[in-house]
Amino acid sequence: MPDILIATDATSVYRDVASVLEAPGTTLRWVRSGYDVRPEHDRRPADLVVSDLQIGSMGGVAVALDLHLEIDAGRLLAVPVLLLLDRRADVFLARRAGVDGWVLRPLDPIRLRRAASTLLSGGTWYDDTALPDPVAVPAS
Repeated sequence: MPDILIATDATSVYRDVASVLEAPGTTLRWVRSGYDVRPEHDRRPADLVVSDLQIGSMGGVAVALDLHLEIDAGRLLAVPVLLLLDRRADVFLARRAGVDGWVLRPLDPIRLRRAASTLLSGGTWYDDTALPDPVAVPAS
Protein backbone atom coordinates (compact mmCIF):
# COMPACT_ATOMS: atom_id res chain seq x y z
CA MET A 1 0.00 0.00 0.00
CA PRO A 2 1.95 3.03 -1.19
CA ASP A 3 1.67 6.29 0.71
CA ILE A 4 2.29 9.27 -1.60
CA LEU A 5 2.83 12.80 -0.34
CA ILE A 6 1.99 15.49 -2.90
CA ALA A 7 3.41 18.98 -2.38
CA THR A 8 1.80 21.80 -4.36
CA ASP A 9 -0.08 24.98 -3.63
CA ALA A 10 -2.11 24.68 -6.84
CA THR A 11 -5.38 22.78 -6.50
CA SER A 12 -5.37 21.99 -10.22
CA VAL A 13 -1.94 20.34 -10.01
CA TYR A 14 -3.04 18.28 -7.01
CA ARG A 15 -6.18 17.16 -8.85
CA ASP A 16 -4.17 16.21 -11.95
CA VAL A 17 -1.63 14.19 -9.98
CA ALA A 18 -4.21 12.61 -7.67
CA SER A 19 -6.42 11.53 -10.56
CA VAL A 20 -3.50 9.62 -12.05
CA LEU A 21 -2.05 8.12 -8.86
CA GLU A 22 -5.32 7.22 -7.12
CA ALA A 23 -5.67 3.47 -6.85
CA PRO A 24 -7.15 0.98 -4.41
CA GLY A 25 -4.83 0.74 -1.42
CA THR A 26 -2.91 3.91 -2.28
CA THR A 27 -2.94 6.72 0.26
CA LEU A 28 -2.56 10.26 -1.06
CA ARG A 29 -1.66 13.12 1.25
CA TRP A 30 -1.48 16.77 0.24
CA VAL A 31 0.54 19.64 1.67
CA ARG A 32 0.24 23.13 0.24
CA SER A 33 3.61 24.43 1.40
CA GLY A 34 7.11 23.14 0.88
CA TYR A 35 7.81 23.87 4.53
CA ASP A 36 5.25 21.22 5.50
CA VAL A 37 6.84 18.33 3.57
CA ARG A 38 9.57 17.43 6.07
CA PRO A 39 7.35 17.57 9.19
CA GLU A 40 4.63 15.57 7.40
CA HIS A 41 7.12 12.94 6.24
CA ASP A 42 8.64 12.84 9.73
CA ARG A 43 5.20 12.43 11.32
CA ARG A 44 4.21 9.61 8.98
CA PRO A 45 6.88 8.46 6.49
CA ALA A 46 5.79 8.52 2.86
CA ASP A 47 6.84 6.04 0.20
CA LEU A 48 7.10 8.79 -2.43
CA VAL A 49 7.12 12.59 -2.45
CA VAL A 50 5.75 14.27 -5.59
CA SER A 51 6.65 17.95 -5.53
CA ASP A 52 5.70 20.78 -7.83
CA LEU A 53 8.68 22.89 -8.88
CA GLN A 54 6.70 26.09 -8.36
CA ILE A 55 5.36 26.25 -4.82
CA GLY A 56 4.82 29.74 -3.42
CA SER A 57 6.73 28.95 -0.26
CA MET A 58 9.78 26.70 -0.54
CA GLY A 59 9.62 25.25 -4.05
CA GLY A 60 10.34 21.74 -5.22
CA VAL A 61 14.11 22.09 -5.46
CA ALA A 62 14.32 23.38 -1.89
CA VAL A 63 12.02 20.56 -0.73
CA ALA A 64 14.28 17.95 -2.34
CA LEU A 65 17.45 19.50 -0.90
CA ASP A 66 15.89 19.76 2.56
CA LEU A 67 14.80 16.11 2.51
CA HIS A 68 18.18 14.90 1.25
CA LEU A 69 20.08 16.84 3.92
CA GLU A 70 17.90 15.41 6.69
CA ILE A 71 18.10 11.88 5.26
CA ASP A 72 21.89 12.09 4.91
CA ALA A 73 22.14 13.29 8.52
CA GLY A 74 20.09 10.27 9.65
CA ARG A 75 17.19 12.32 10.98
CA LEU A 76 14.62 11.16 8.39
CA LEU A 77 13.80 7.91 6.64
CA ALA A 78 14.82 7.86 2.98
CA VAL A 79 12.11 8.73 0.47
CA PRO A 80 12.29 9.10 -3.33
CA VAL A 81 11.38 12.53 -4.72
CA LEU A 82 9.62 13.08 -8.05
CA LEU A 83 9.75 16.67 -9.27
CA LEU A 84 7.16 18.16 -11.64
CA LEU A 85 9.06 20.48 -13.99
CA ASP A 86 7.71 23.35 -16.05
CA ARG A 87 10.25 23.37 -18.89
CA ARG A 88 13.30 21.52 -20.17
CA ALA A 89 15.69 24.13 -18.72
CA ASP A 90 14.53 23.11 -15.22
CA VAL A 91 16.21 19.73 -15.64
CA PHE A 92 19.47 21.41 -14.56
CA LEU A 93 17.86 22.35 -11.24
CA ALA A 94 16.41 18.86 -10.77
CA ARG A 95 19.82 17.28 -11.34
CA ARG A 96 21.49 19.65 -8.89
CA ALA A 97 18.84 18.86 -6.28
CA GLY A 98 19.54 15.13 -6.63
CA VAL A 99 15.93 14.12 -7.14
CA ASP A 100 15.14 10.52 -8.04
CA GLY A 101 13.00 11.51 -11.00
CA TRP A 102 11.23 14.26 -12.85
CA VAL A 103 8.35 14.67 -15.26
CA LEU A 104 7.98 17.60 -17.64
CA ARG A 105 4.71 19.42 -18.20
CA PRO A 106 2.24 19.02 -19.73
CA LEU A 107 1.61 16.10 -17.40
CA ASP A 108 0.88 12.91 -19.28
CA PRO A 109 -0.95 10.31 -17.16
CA ILE A 110 1.04 7.41 -18.59
CA ARG A 111 4.44 9.03 -17.96
CA LEU A 112 3.41 10.19 -14.48
CA ARG A 113 2.10 6.73 -13.52
CA ARG A 114 5.24 5.03 -14.87
CA ALA A 115 7.49 7.50 -13.06
CA ALA A 116 5.71 6.97 -9.74
CA SER A 117 5.71 3.19 -10.17
CA THR A 118 9.41 3.15 -11.04
CA LEU A 119 10.36 5.32 -8.06
CA LEU A 120 8.18 3.27 -5.70
CA SER A 121 10.02 0.14 -6.83
CA GLY A 122 13.42 1.71 -6.13
CA GLY A 123 14.36 2.97 -9.61
CA THR A 124 14.89 6.40 -11.13
CA TRP A 125 12.84 8.17 -13.81
CA TYR A 126 14.19 11.00 -15.93
CA ASP A 127 11.64 12.24 -18.43
CA ASP A 128 13.26 12.73 -21.83
CA THR A 129 10.16 13.69 -23.82
CA ALA A 130 11.35 17.26 -24.42
CA LEU A 131 14.86 16.40 -25.49
CA PRO A 132 15.80 18.10 -28.74
CA ASP A 133 16.19 15.90 -31.79
CA PRO A 134 19.81 15.09 -32.51
CA VAL A 135 21.31 17.09 -35.32
CA ALA A 136 24.05 15.72 -37.53
CA VAL A 137 26.96 18.10 -37.84
CA PRO A 138 29.20 17.60 -40.85
CA ALA A 139 32.86 16.97 -40.06
CA SER A 140 35.11 19.84 -40.97
